[in-house]
Amino acid sequence: MSDLHAQLAKQKRYDALFVGLTRFFAFLVLISLGGIMLSLIIGAWPSIKEYGFGFYTSSAWSTVNDQYGALAPIYGTLVTSLIAILIAVPVSFGIAIFLTELCPPALRKPLGMAIELLAGIPSIIYGMWGLFVLAPLFAKYVQPFVIKVFGPIPMIGSLFGGPPLGIGVFTASLILAIMVIPFIAATMRDVFSVVPDLLKESAYGVGATTWEVMYKIILPYTKVGVVGGVILGLGRALGETMAVTFLIGNTYNINSNLFGSGVTITSAIANEFAEASSDLHVASLLHLGLILFIITLFVLTLSKLMLARMDKAAGNR
Repeated sequence: MSDLHAQLAKQKRYDALFVGLTRFFAFLVLISLGGIMLSLIIGAWPSIKEYGFGFYTSSAWSTVNDQYGALAPIYGTLVTSLIAILIAVPVSFGIAIFLTELCPPALRKPLGMAIELLAGIPSIIYGMWGLFVLAPLFAKYVQPFVIKVFGPIPMIGSLFGGPPLGIGVFTASLILAIMVIPFIAATMRDVFSVVPDLLKESAYGVGATTWEVMYKIILPYTKVGVVGGVILGLGRALGETMAVTFLIGNTYNINSNLFGSGVTITSAIANEFAEASSDLHVASLLHLGLILFIITLFVLTLSKLMLARMDKAAGNR
């Protein structure tokens, strides 16, 4: 009997140790997150104190005059990420549908592995490939055609103007889309594959087409996972640095021309942080980092609220 009590006490100690370790690791993540945000606030404080809210509404960025504003990097970050997601989501959706519903069994595994391998390619390789291969092809064949066709059209023509240089906001967005497609496609494929076969076979049995099965059965069943994959891709697009730095042009412009050059928060920090000479310049770059942190936090919070709302709506049906 005493041996049993000793064994139970030992198991309780191990259980308490396990619970304590897991709790510690969970709080360690929160502490690290809080520490990062606090360090960014402290580092950016001279910029916050100097410019206040005007930092977010000014597009001036002059290291000579020690004048800085975040509007151009914020604009470039949001535009490139939005365009990348608009391109990547439909492509990823098509890849996931093909791999789970239409692909021959012999090709399913090799194609799935190829998609996953794309996610492992370093971003600097994407940037170099985009700069030396994609950008010249884009400048020679794609941009002149698009400018010729859409340039004369009112409203739309303002999106596609200027000389065909190859690099610019759209090229950077296209590379971002290629980079985030593996993440979104792999997530969608995994969540599509967990849908019970009975549900799909029942829909096919009553005459549903493949598209109807996807739209009415698979997507409603996996909507939370699909949105999670999109948010994962958006987070990668918002934080990408080197590929965008290679291709966006790195000029503090705000205009509607997608073929023109621009700048993002990450490319501005990558280009200037090592050479920042004044304290205000360093603080302004850290201020940009704080803004990116807040944007990412806002996107994640919004996605969580949206998912909770979707779950609540599904429960009320």
